[in-house]
Amino acid sequence: MSDKPVGITDTTYRDAHQSRMATRMTTADMIPVSREMNEIGFWALEMWGGATFDSAMRFIKEDPWTRIRVLRENIPDTNFMMLLRGQNILGYQHYPDDVLNAFVQATVRNGVDIIRIFDALNDIRNMEPAIKVTKEAGGHAQAAVVYTISPVHDIPHYVETALALRDLGADSLCIKDMAGILTPYRGYELVKELKKQIDLPIDVHSHMTSGMAAMTYLKCIEAGADVVDCCLSALSGGTSQPAAETMVGVLEETDFNTGLDLEKLAEVNKHFADIVGNYGDYYTDAAVDPRVLIYQIPGGMLSNLRSQLKAQGMLDKYEEVLEEVPRVRAEMGYPPLVTPMSQIVGTQAVLNVATGTRYGVKSREIRDYVRGMYGRPPTPIDDEIIKKVIGDEEVLTVRPAELLEPMMESAEAEIQQYIQQPEDILSYILFPQPALEYFKHREEHGIRV
Repeated sequence: MSDKPVGITDTTYRDAHQSRMATRMTTADMIPVSREMNEIGFWALEMWGGATFDSAMRFIKEDPWTRIRVLRENIPDTNFMMLLRGQNILGYQHYPDDVLNAFVQATVRNGVDIIRIFDALNDIRNMEPAIKVTKEAGGHAQAAVVYTISPVHDIPHYVETALALRDLGADSLCIKDMAGILTPYRGYELVKELKKQIDLPIDVHSHMTSGMAAMTYLKCIEAGADVVDCCLSALSGGTSQPAAETMVGVLEETDFNTGLDLEKLAEVNKHFADIVGNYGDYYTDAAVDPRVLIYQIPGGMLSNLRSQLKAQGMLDKYEEVLEEVPRVRAEMGYPPLVTPMSQIVGTQAVLNVATGTRYGVKSREIRDYVRGMYGRPPTPIDDEIIKKVIGDEEVLTVRPAELLEPMMESAEAEIQQYIQQPEDILSYILFPQPALEYFKHREEHGIRV
């Protein structure tokens, strides 16, 4: 072990199967090697949050809260991490502070140690409450800076954002490159500058969509990164993360040796290699998609755009929509294309192409975004575009959640007959219809693990 071993956050239980298996992995398929995962020595297991919460109820009829508890019983010694969309929590809209507070407290109480908090716009006003309540609940608040490329997203911008997050009490920082567009030398420069000014651990998160992430990790590690996000090789590559085995092997004979055992990793990986075939069409290949470097569109967004166009019989317009996405993004003030902004920008691009009139038809979400209901755009939106989208409506300047009424009490009253645990109220608030369907399924079939 070196004086500066690099930590590995393993994403197999969350982002990896979200990226390569449409978030369909069941808890039952996680349990058989959970004891072995516990013994490997990962810095953390990212095993919850993102799309897993919704998918658990909607598609595999599992209670997401039970997943934390069951895995914690089998993995007692490794830090659990979840991905939280700031004031959006796990949904696609902002929720009031009473819901955010209750959700974070319940998450830590159920067994999650590290909460990775991000905001799609890097608007720290939308991250501050989550950072505060995470620390109050006894959790580790990892604040993420969402990485993208635009005329306003330069290294000084990221350093300024990271400094503000440090001042809010972040315990560590994450560079969140959701599209896999952080180049190796740009990554080196960014980490070097952050390390020069901020004395906090830095975790680098990327995707292999462009094929660069493993190289980017290596340069970031050389610049001082403390942790990198990987997954077991059976679910690595493509729109997922680099393989943990690869990074462990690369670093083994360097000053950054992770200390992890390649043979143990290979043994655990065999389990996941054996089960991926059970997921049929949900398991996607690990091809590199160079279009992400041209359009900055994450892999998941590419597949969503194809699905939208296919459903409307407009698959022949796919390339035209890909070209429209960067135009809409620029007009919207260069938001990073991460949930929910990827959906908002992508849908508007489809509408613009489908109607042949740019902003002739506007989605409700794009109107809310321009009104300021998601937060402050990275750079101001042009007045002409504002008028096209919302006319003479007023643009909000306050933190959006300040305008929202509390929801916990009313939601509890609405689902009183279904409540089996306090967390059910949160499940219902975030995803009302899937939660109700799941509650009814649970009453008939019991809790599935």
